[in-house]
Amino acid sequence: MPSVILERSRKKRLEQAHPWIFKNEIASVDGNPSPGELVSVMNHQGRFLAAGYYNPASQITVRVVSYQPLEAMDTSFFVRRFRECLQHRERFLKDGDAYRLVYGEADFLPGLIVDRFGDILVVQLLTLGMDRRRNEIRDALAEVVQPTAIYERSDVSIRELEGLEQVKGPLLGDCPRYVTVTENGLKIKVDIVEGQKTGYFFDQRENRAAIAPLMTGWGARSGITLQDVEENGQLVKHPVNKSGKRVEFPYWDGATVLECFSHTGSFTLNACQHGAKKVTCLDISEHAIESARENVRLNGYEDRVEFVVEDAFQYLRDQVKGTEERAARASGQKVDTSKPLTAGGGKTFDVVILDPPAFAKTRNAVKGACRGYKDINLHGMKLVNEGGYLVTASCSFHMRPDLFLSTIKEAAEDAGKILRLVEWRAAGKDHPQILGVEEGHYLKFAIFEVRSKHLL
Repeated sequence: MPSVILERSRKKRLEQAHPWIFKNEIASVDGNPSPGELVSVMNHQGRFLAAGYYNPASQITVRVVSYQPLEAMDTSFFVRRFRECLQHRERFLKDGDAYRLVYGEADFLPGLIVDRFGDILVVQLLTLGMDRRRNEIRDALAEVVQPTAIYERSDVSIRELEGLEQVKGPLLGDCPRYVTVTENGLKIKVDIVEGQKTGYFFDQRENRAAIAPLMTGWGARSGITLQDVEENGQLVKHPVNKSGKRVEFPYWDGATVLECFSHTGSFTLNACQHGAKKVTCLDISEHAIESARENVRLNGYEDRVEFVVEDAFQYLRDQVKGTEERAARASGQKVDTSKPLTAGGGKTFDVVILDPPAFAKTRNAVKGACRGYKDINLHGMKLVNEGGYLVTASCSFHMRPDLFLSTIKEAAEDAGKILRLVEWRAAGKDHPQILGVEEGHYLKFAIFEVRSKHLL
């Protein structure tokens, strides 16, 4: 087998379980391997370290798939790996029929993503080494999972770094465009053909469920209390408002919620499931809002959700401007009352959820990303009612956890808020992380209680 010999002075990342070998770490190549071919990786002394596939056109020249000698990445190789992947998901994901089945490097299959939607699989082949083994991957998935169809969504720009074109289309069977699956007890309709990436983001599954405690416990702020009320000759507990009238609305104790960057509306669904009174579901994409609207309908929550197609940055600014204008008038400040209040502005919420797309896709974009994260979190926390909660996330790998938290801290200082961190999470159990592979530690998710300095 051809071999790659590494530089003596390189960093020992491979020995620390990082599966990427960059071009500048290679001292020499023996055996003239063809692109996509398996190679043995040797240290400068000729000692075997790993086996991986080779692509001289990529800056990541070798991607490791085994730490033992490997003759071929054939169907039997993928069958073994896929069975291990399935075993892990079946151990940790007891409910639902949809999850990430194969998560690239973290499942020792760099360059390969497989998402499961019931009996439909969606595959992404991100690298030349995996692209060359499309048939073996298809056959192994068919053997291990026995799906009715497999659809390929390799229509991502990262393939171009490997010298590959973007492609998508069926690999096996007759694949429908839409599939409906279950997550956290909720029905989700997914567009696997035109939806973002593979159609759905599984990495926030557990994080969506984590908002459950935030969704109730708000009725007392409206003056609603549980009181003994006579009913059929017996005293029973019933919600009663400040005027002494019984409250019949079943979600009287629920939160008012704003979800920005909603995509398919999954946080909105979880909010309603756990008792939210009213949810504003917002995304700039008409397609995303239509998807969210359909999912809300599927779960019977139409009466508690309003949909907004708008830029989240602008929407947040307008709401904050409206609240500040109203506060100024209410406090008796001298204001020009001839000017109309900001149209549609002034709404506040018990819970604000911010789950934006990646703002920093490269290291050079981090500075701009910090401005973006600060902007949305600054305005988001200003819209949280006193003692309410800010739920915020970042899926930008280059936005490291300490930088993400310091950016939010700066926003809190500017907003005059004190934040109490009550939950800090990463991606879900179907997105395991290899210690030593920092790129896998991309998702940051936090829940903060929001308090105002001038009220403490």
